[in-house]
Amino acid sequence: MDKTNNTLLRKKGEIVFAAVLVVFSLFLIFIPTGFQRAIYVNAEGAKARVIATDDSTVIQTGLFRQGDQRCTVEILSGSHEGLVMDGVNMLSGSLASDKMFQAGDVAWVLVERDMDNNPIFINMIDHYRLGKEIVAAVLFSALIIAFARFSGVRILISFAFAFLCIWKLLVPCALNGINPMFISIASLMLITIVTLLLVGGVSRTSLAAIIGAISASLVTALVGYVMTHWFMIHGSVLEQSESLLYSGFVDLDLTSLFIGVVALSAGGAIMDLSIDVSVAMQEVKEHAPDIERKELIKSGLAVGRAGVGTQTTTLLLAYMGSWLSVMMVYMAQGTPVLNILTSKMIASEIVQTLTGCTGLILVTPLTAIAGGFLYSRKKKAAE
Repeated sequence: MDKTNNTLLRKKGEIVFAAVLVVFSLFLIFIPTGFQRAIYVNAEGAKARVIATDDSTVIQTGLFRQGDQRCTVEILSGSHEGLVMDGVNMLSGSLASDKMFQAGDVAWVLVERDMDNNPIFINMIDHYRLGKEIVAAVLFSALIIAFARFSGVRILISFAFAFLCIWKLLVPCALNGINPMFISIASLMLITIVTLLLVGGVSRTSLAAIIGAISASLVTALVGYVMTHWFMIHGSVLEQSESLLYSGFVDLDLTSLFIGVVALSAGGAIMDLSIDVSVAMQEVKEHAPDIERKELIKSGLAVGRAGVGTQTTTLLLAYMGSWLSVMMVYMAQGTPVLNILTSKMIASEIVQTLTGCTGLILVTPLTAIAGGFLYSRKKKAAE
C-alpha cells in the first residue's frame, strides 16, 4: 500500500513539475529578445504566392546563376495582403544561398516601404517552409507520444525548453555583452537539471545523474578552455561568427563563444550517459538491496564502460559529418595530410572531439560514485 501511494505521489509530482515547466516555457516564448526589427525598420515580412516568373536577366554559367529573377507575386499575409506586385530574386552565384522560383510556389518575401507606408520593393527571401516544418514537428510529436506516452510528452517539453533557453536566454545575453563561455555553461547546467528531472522524475536516480553530468560538463568546459588556447584556436572558425563582428558586435569574444559551443555540443551525450548509469545502478539496487556500496559503484562503472565506446563514436561521427565536405575538398585538391591536420578548422574539430570524449569518460565514474552514496543505506544493527 505504501509503495502504491509513493508511486502516485511521484506521478503527481512529475505532472506538476511538467506543468510548471510548460508555463515557464510559455513565459520564455513571449519574452522579447531586444533585437527584433533592429535592421529592417521600414520592411515587413510576408507570405506570398508566385504568379509568374521572368528569367531573361538570369546569367547561367555552368552550375551557377547570376543576375536576378523577376517574380510577380501576390501577398498572402500581413498588412499588404492581396497586393500583386513584382519582386526581385537576387542571385549571387552561390548554390548554398541562391534559390529559383516557379509559378505556383509559395515564398517568404520582404516588403520594403517608403515613409508613407507604401510598398516600393519586394525582396524574394526564400521558399516558405513553415507549414511543412509544422507538419513534420506534429508528426514527430505524435510518434514520440504514441511510443513513450507521458514520457514522450516530457521529452517534448524538455526539447522545447532547451531550445528556448538557447534562443531566448543564451543568445541575447551573449549579444548583450555577457561572456559567451559563462552563459553557455550556465545554460547547459539549467538544461541538464531540467532535462534529467523530466526524464527521471524527482528522485535519487535523477539526482545522481545530475551530479555526474554537471561535474563532467564543468570539467569538459575546463578541458576545452585549456585545449583551445593550447592549440591556438580562434573562435572565428565557427560558421558565420565573423559576421557578428561586422554587424557591430566588435567586443564579442569569439574564442569564449567557441569554448561555450564545445561544452554545449558535448552536454547532450554526457546527460545521456549519466542517466543510463544512474538508472542501471538503481535497478541493481532494487534487485539486490543488500549489495555493498563498492560493488554497486563497480556495476555503474561496468555499464558506463559499455556506453562510452558507442557515445565517443557518436561524437566523432557528428563532428566529422559536419566537416565532411571540407575533408573532401582537401582530398580532391591533393592537400598533404600534415597540412590538413594543422589547419585551423580541422584542429578545432580535434579539440571538440577530444574534449567531448573526455567528458564522456569522466561522467561514468562521477555518476557511479554519486549513485553509490545516494543509493546505499547503512544497515540497521539487529537488536
